[in-house]
Amino acid sequence: MSQGSSLTNCRMVALKALKVNESACTHMKCTFGGVWNGGGGDGQKNMFVASFFFDRAAEVGFVDPNVAVAKVRPIDFESAARRACDTRIDDAKATFPRVDPDNLPFLCMDLVYQYTLLVDGFGLDARQEMTLVKKVKYKNSLVEAAWPLGSAIEVASSMN
Repeated sequence: MSQGSSLTNCRMVALKALKVNESACTHMKCTFGGVWNGGGGDGQKNMFVASFFFDRAAEVGFVDPNVAVAKVRPIDFESAARRACDTRIDDAKATFPRVDPDNLPFLCMDLVYQYTLLVDGFGLDARQEMTLVKKVKYKNSLVEAAWPLGSAIEVASSMN
């Protein structure tokens, strides 16, 4: 988000990092880098996204940071990315007061990456509604929905 930030350049870097245009797919449907997309289907229509996606959305102001769940679309990340990439670093703290000052220089890239991952990586329509989750209800409590939960589910499901 320096004076030289460029949404287009950040998007090209994100596409390259995700290997979106590499055709190493050995399955019927792939996301990026030749990775099977899980088959798509109804799960892709009811997308739940957590952790860093929620945090950035709340920090840049298109999600209320005090709610546990919010409905958004990938295009919301693109709109926020445009704003972040167009903001001079000197004006960034005033424009995005919820973002930690140490993270301000990376805000443009973070938001572009998130949008690119959703749209190009996972193949979501930019206007498709999805659910951002900060916390999930467990018994009578709200529990933080963070990457370790997804990692634990992946490990447990791969055990025989």
